[in-house]
Amino acid sequence: DFAGYVYGLLAQPEYTKRFADELASKEVRVPLTKDGSVFSKVSNFGKELIWLHTYGERLNDATHPKGKIPHGAARCTKAVSDAEDRYPNEFRYTENTKTLHVGDGEFAPVSFAVWKFEVSGLKVVQSWLGYRMKDRSGKKSSPLDGIRPRTWTRDFTSELLELLWVLERTVAGYEKQKQLLEA
Repeated sequence: DFAGYVYGLLAQPEYTKRFADELASKEVRVPLTKDGSVFSKVSNFGKELIWLHTYGERLNDATHPKGKIPHGAARCTKAVSDAEDRYPNEFRYTENTKTLHVGDGEFAPVSFAVWKFEVSGLKVVQSWLGYRMKDRSGKKSSPLDGIRPRTWTRDFTSELLELLWVLERTVAGYEKQKQLLEA
């Protein structure tokens, strides 16, 4: 329960904002509550986040089945070409239509909050896509990094949708997390 409590408080922008000075000195402090009801609410919320952020691999139960990420709003509205000569090498986001363009494919609706979502400065969606472009970006640790598919795969589309859904649900929970932190 304590792991859920800690994750429920610390995995949100409001915590980082409120305790910026303490975090700048690298001193992470977990505010504790004496209220058992508040502790339980924060812990339950944190456990759901752990389940979500591990793509259903941790903390499974009847309402959080193993490996089953709930669908969000984002859909593949135009398939990314699977032709070898059209393997995507670029992606972009159009804010007014809430559309993520991947090569000749499109995913929508994708909120700006999901598009700009970052963890410790890493822009999650952009990083995920960068690793999967024809001319791969990101850290290369061995020659094995050069072994890549020659086409955009259905698995890439499914994985991207799951990532977008996880981030949708994460961002949607920020207000509740903020209220729990205040409590």
